[in-house]
Amino acid sequence: MLTVNQLHPVFAAEIIGADLTQPPRDELVRTVEDAMAKYAVCVVRTASTDDDDHIRFSRAFGPLELPPSLRRGGVKRRTRPELFDASNLDENGEIIPYSSERRKVAKGAERFHSDSSFNNLPTKWSLLLGHIVPPEGGDTHFIDTRAVYDELPQETKDRIENLVAIHDFWRGRERTGLTGVTDEMRKTMPPIPHTLVRAMPYGRNALFIGGHATGIVGWPEDEALALLDELYSFATREKFIYVHRWQQGDLVIWDNRCTLHRATPLETSAYKRDVRRTTIMEYGPERSADAVAA
Repeated sequence: MLTVNQLHPVFAAEIIGADLTQPPRDELVRTVEDAMAKYAVCVVRTASTDDDDHIRFSRAFGPLELPPSLRRGGVKRRTRPELFDASNLDENGEIIPYSSERRKVAKGAERFHSDSSFNNLPTKWSLLLGHIVPPEGGDTHFIDTRAVYDELPQETKDRIENLVAIHDFWRGRERTGLTGVTDEMRKTMPPIPHTLVRAMPYGRNALFIGGHATGIVGWPEDEALALLDELYSFATREKFIYVHRWQQGDLVIWDNRCTLHRATPLETSAYKRDVRRTTIMEYGPERSADAVAA
């Protein structure tokens, strides 16, 4: 029996009783889709930690967005090629030291963002599975940007109604301290425009901002960043944030069209953290982000 329990006053829920070791039945698909439309973030408890089960379940809701080849960079993969590896482990399963340059690259994920907003793909959901969860640290924070939009002053809604933001992965990373970005790197994932107000399929509007939003079409950079930072500050107030404290086997699903999330740093090299993500699109063939950009 499937049970859905709300986890936060504004949004987020847990789904109990889902068996991901079997091909998803219609009842499970409907339950998840309905819960995601209502809560935007859902936690499937005690999910299977088998990669095949994770991938099969994800594909029941849309085609996969595959990890950019840039991120593979010739390094031996530790996980299946369909999966984004968000762990603190190297290709041999050993802990990457907290002070390592490889860990610093992920610093941008500590700022609230929407996965793949820097792509022109119609990204839908991300599904992050906890294979090894540390005993402390590594929480993930989420924001429902539908609720944020609802609470914006009317004058702000009017001001942003027809604005188009520029989402730029590399510029966003530079704003968090990344250096050494080359022109070749920028070509792999060039800036992409998205409307600041995003209409969801079921009629609600969401504020589409986050760490990758670094400009506004037709605006000077300083004015654009001032408005985007103002909206970011409004959206990241505590009342809008759900803090997910991971349990072993949690599969956390969030809708990238209407949520923001951030990783909190695991400021230690004492614990392994093995989390793997699929991201799905609304439609289209399965393909990598950088293949589309090219």
